[in-house]
Amino acid sequence: MINTIPGTLQPGALDRRAGLGPNRDLIGRPNGRKLLSTPALILDLDALEHNIGVMAAFGRKSGIALRPHAKTHKSAHIGALQRQAGAVGLCCAKLGEAEALAGEDAGPLLITSPVVGPSALARLATLCDRTDLSVVVDSEENVLALGAALQGRRLTVLIDLDPGLHRTGVPGAGAAVELARAIQDQENLRFGGLQFFSGPTQHIEDYRARSRDVEDRTANLVAVAEALRSAGFPPAVITGGGTGTHEIDARLGVMTELQVGSYVFMDDQYSTCALYPATASPFRTSLTIDTRVVSANWPGLVTVDAGLKASTGSLLPPRILSGAPEGAIYEYRGDEHGAVILPEGARAPRLGDVVSLGTPHCDPTVNLYDFYHVVRGDDLIDIWPVTARGLSS
Repeated sequence: MINTIPGTLQPGALDRRAGLGPNRDLIGRPNGRKLLSTPALILDLDALEHNIGVMAAFGRKSGIALRPHAKTHKSAHIGALQRQAGAVGLCCAKLGEAEALAGEDAGPLLITSPVVGPSALARLATLCDRTDLSVVVDSEENVLALGAALQGRRLTVLIDLDPGLHRTGVPGAGAAVELARAIQDQENLRFGGLQFFSGPTQHIEDYRARSRDVEDRTANLVAVAEALRSAGFPPAVITGGGTGTHEIDARLGVMTELQVGSYVFMDDQYSTCALYPATASPFRTSLTIDTRVVSANWPGLVTVDAGLKASTGSLLPPRILSGAPEGAIYEYRGDEHGAVILPEGARAPRLGDVVSLGTPHCDPTVNLYDFYHVVRGDDLIDIWPVTARGLSS
């Protein structure tokens, strides 16, 4: 078991009690979860520890390093637990996330999106003085700008390879080799390897279909890596993949490290995915949203205090996990409210009752909250800030 006794983790000043929101006085109080002001983002510590341990064991058994993606949790506390379990560092989607986590001694950080623009590059140069940092690039223009902005500092850069999404990344081997040469020409830049990540692939529900998709896309990665080796630029690191493809990526043996993220929480999207070919997923749901019934005036439904501002409304509505009769469904009813629609003849929850919801997509849901309410069972044992909440630039 990972050591998570409150107060034993000390990433910066995160163990302070001031500024932890309206529920701070419930920490350590028996059954404190039932008394929370809602909506509240709930983190089941037993399930979180289990998930981190399972993925760490998978990495050790597979001989592949883990560099978990902090865009999922944006938390110095969770990042510290991942590093305690053996992670080589963390990924950050944006510069602001890296700045926030570096302030809490989060260890080596890889920024997985290109950093461009004078202001951002100046911030990146300053961040190099504070932490072990690396960043991805996909254009010679960006490489030249990085070299100029660093002002004598050294930085490791990885070439981002487009998996076929046409979002970021170089298209193929020729462009990758030319970019590696451009990196080599900059005295303060060091070529570190390749990044390869296909987001939509992670959520293909059928294992065989997802495996075929990964294999097809990885063929280009293999060709690019071989072209770089032949040109004298062997990629020391090939990083990417994610929760949905970790087993497939490890089996293919091309990646040297995995950017797994959502495994710590296992949101509603991943609950429908077959992560392994012949066995059930070993991961548990650890992240939920506690809501409370605030109105019960109409037959067949009650209203809870969590709407579009409490979950990611662009996706399917969250699953109801507990607090309502089997067969009940949740519907968004505006920014602040949701409806629990009851099966015919079912007993309605009462005013003040707690209804627990899943998270449709954990990354943007976490970004809506200031705090994790960390529980074991019904006991609130701590409150952890969402360290990098809202830092998308």
